[in-house]
Amino acid sequence: MAGFSEHQILIEFIPMGKYVKVSAVDPISLVEVSIVGDPRSGTEALKRTAARKLRYVLEKNTGDAAKMGHAKGRRV
Repeated sequence: MAGFSEHQILIEFIPMGKYVKVSAVDPISLVEVSIVGDPRSGTEALKRTAARKLRYVLEKNTGDAAKMGHAKGRRV
């Protein structure tokens, strides 16, 4: 996604027993994703994983919207 940067996302860590739930939110589109990981992996590794998943979902959603627009004969 053009202009996507890890500095433009919100990250939340929620400890859950032996694991931690990490949520990443794009404040512009309000798309949210979550991962569950081992806290021993370190916060930076967990942040990167959540950010990578968010980037994937945003790119997938953009591609799906473009396909839908072209299928109806419109440009997106």
